[in-house]
Amino acid sequence: MSVVVIGLNHRTMPLDLFERMTVDGARLPKALHDLHARDHIGEVVVLSTCNRTEVYAIAERFHGAYADVRNFLAELAFVAPDEFADHLYVHYDAEAIRHLFSVSAGLDSAVIGEAEILGQVRTAWERAGEEGTAGPVLNLLFRHALETGKRARTDTGIARGTASVSHAAVEMAAERLGDLAGAKVLIMGAGEMAEGMATALQGAGVADVQVANRTWRKARALADRIGGAAVRLSDLSTALTEIDLLLTSTGATVPVVEHDDFAPVMAERAGRPLLIVDIAVPRDVDPAVAQLPGVTLLNIDDLRRFAQAGVERRSHELAAVESIIDEELGRFRSAASARGAAPLVASLHRWADEVREAELHRFAGRLEGLDDRQREAVEALAKGLVAKLLHQPTVTLKDTAGSATGERLADATRQLFDLDGPA
Repeated sequence: MSVVVIGLNHRTMPLDLFERMTVDGARLPKALHDLHARDHIGEVVVLSTCNRTEVYAIAERFHGAYADVRNFLAELAFVAPDEFADHLYVHYDAEAIRHLFSVSAGLDSAVIGEAEILGQVRTAWERAGEEGTAGPVLNLLFRHALETGKRARTDTGIARGTASVSHAAVEMAAERLGDLAGAKVLIMGAGEMAEGMATALQGAGVADVQVANRTWRKARALADRIGGAAVRLSDLSTALTEIDLLLTSTGATVPVVEHDDFAPVMAERAGRPLLIVDIAVPRDVDPAVAQLPGVTLLNIDDLRRFAQAGVERRSHELAAVESIIDEELGRFRSAASARGAAPLVASLHRWADEVREAELHRFAGRLEGLDDRQREAVEALAKGLVAKLLHQPTVTLKDTAGSATGERLADATRQLFDLDGPA
């Protein structure tokens, strides 16, 4: 069996095709069970963010698992596999593990070192656990991935400066407008990204912030936390005529701002320009809105280009993070190898205990004259001898597991003691 990751991200696929292959929270349970039920996939975790959709799987057969995931994505987006297969990337075994560790460390993000991805990796793993699609191998892998991500942020400066998509969106808007201090801003959405943008606006000195969301309670809650005002969707058109900047990041699967609905808003603004930063995937704003006079519409592709400057500022930290990834990769291999040797070691110890108990039973008649204390001493002696004899073989089997030497020793152990452990 192999660890495999098959995915697509903001670099490998055009945005209009990529956004059709995102898996939002509502669809995630069905997606997990769909993949888990396919012929060549054992365990599975799906990581879907504004930057990537990736399927991490334990593959019974590599080519079969690749076809299973490709077909799943085709069904998800209602697109023929030939239309996107060339845009997929595939990693397996060591490279798949390294890729996940790099993702958790923030090296594979639009904003290098971003903070949000670590929580997104944790959530993806937890959801797979809740749905019963993550097993012992992926549990161990994702636990180490989270540890890698934490080390990268605490032991290096990779997360200094602008290290989140939401903060980068606000910085990009500030660069376009020159100064946000006196700007009127409307945020559409009330999730994690929207809250990140709201926090960044506070840091930029923006006092006039409004929040609109499909759920009024969530809009009120976020607005209260930042000292802003909530806007009902029925009053959205009025709010849009008064603002300087619209930031959007909802979980909608279709555009929430359409061209035909927005044209009257721009007419009402009487030529006042409006900057829109849409970091949602799928996009919240119909791309045709950009054609309206006075509108500047930026999306996740624009954000990626803007964030490239952050890569250059923190490039000297990349080597340190790569070193951490190498160390954690070694730790994971050791842990996985020890876990792989555990069934054989357990079989060896069961065999030894059965021999010990059989010998004590065979000599039971000769031990009848012993009192309880003497009998306990004999049993303790027998257990101690077994433990001493098995200590070095146990350590050696665990330390060499996963290597050619380990495989030879494991095979020899099975033959010598007639064990039924896994080959």
